[in-house]
Amino acid sequence: MKTGVPHTQEGAYACPVTFTADVIGGKWKTLLIFHLMSGTRRFNELRRMIPEITQRMLTLQLRELESWGLVNRHVYQEVPPKVEYSLTELGSTLVPLVSAMRDWGFQHEEILLKLKGQAAAKE
Repeated sequence: MKTGVPHTQEGAYACPVTFTADVIGGKWKTLLIFHLMSGTRRFNELRRMIPEITQRMLTLQLRELESWGLVNRHVYQEVPPKVEYSLTELGSTLVPLVSAMRDWGFQHEEILLKLKGQAAAKE
């Protein structure tokens, strides 16, 4: 089955893992959730935390997370405009998942990089 394509007319996914990957998958969404786990962040603060992300991509990813109801965007009516992002209650349910990913990466990073280096050397 193709990722992102519901398997029934009702829009249900054949696999919950596929659905979860569609919602938070990609290069940046999980990282954004990780940085929002520690509290509310402003746009430029997130930009500094993830220097590899472009402004356009950051905007798109935050909007997508907001459209799923995982991130709250609060605009303050002041000049210059102040915008803050935080996890919603639903977004906070992802904290154990992202924390487990962090822990797994910490535990396995060294050996995986070593194995990848060995594989690259064989090529």
